[in-house]
Formats: sequence, C-alpha cells, structure tokens
Amino acid sequence: MALADDLRQGLRHAVYLMRGLDADGDWSTAQVGLLNMLAESPLRISGIAARSGIRVPSATDLVNRLEKAGLVQRFPDPYDARAVLVRLTAHGRQTLGGVNARRNSYLARRLAQLDADERQALRRAVPVLERLVALQDDSR
Repeated sequence: MALADDLRQGLRHAVYLMRGLDADGDWSTAQVGLLNMLAESPLRISGIAARSGIRVPSATDLVNRLEKAGLVQRFPDPYDARAVLVRLTAHGRQTLGGVNARRNSYLARRLAQLDADERQALRRAVPVLERLVALQDDSR
C-alpha cells in the first residue's frame, strides 16, 4: 500500500508539472491531452470521454473547440454508420508537434539538473509505468 500511495502522489505532482507547462501556452492541458490521444488513433466522442475521465457532453465541448480551431475533424465511422470518429487534421498534428517540443524542451532542462543515476532510474521506470497503465483492472 505504501508504494501505491507514493506512486499516486508522485504522479499527481507530475500532472501538476505538466499542467503548469500548458499555462503559458495557447492550449489547455485537456486540449493537449486530447490532441495527444488522437495522434495515436481516431476515437469516438464516448471513447474520448472515457479515456479523459469526463462526461460525453464535456468531451463534445472539447472537440467542438478544437474543431473550430481547425485542429480536429469528425468523419463517419466506417464500421458503424450511426457513429462519428474524431481525428487530427494536418494543422492539429503541426500544432501538437510544437506543443510537445516545448514540453520536451522544458522537461529536458529539468532532467539535466538531475544526476546520471537519477536520470537512469527514470529511464528504467518509463516502461514499467507504461505497463502499469496498460494493465486491465476488472475490479472497478
């Protein structure tokens, strides 16, 4: 239980760090998060809501704002004529590339302040964190 608590606290602080990065930019953390999600694959609004931990109307509002900015577009789901998918536009990919480059640059400067052992520990932790996220939890 202690590891779970320590990890939860560390991740919470990491989220605050990332949100702070977005405070100086043109796009909110939620908007950047959605763009990063869609960079992996197109999603239905319901999928966006589920992955973001928000309700469908909030996900719809988020998509509407990004659609108005020309960063995402809706298109018919080829497997379900009743549904639509949301994907990045070319402008959305370009914008996301710039936002992620700014985020990476900031984090690289912070990482440079750590010693080599600390950086190596973080490097080793990344695949473990990715595996942790990918694990199924049927008890929810």
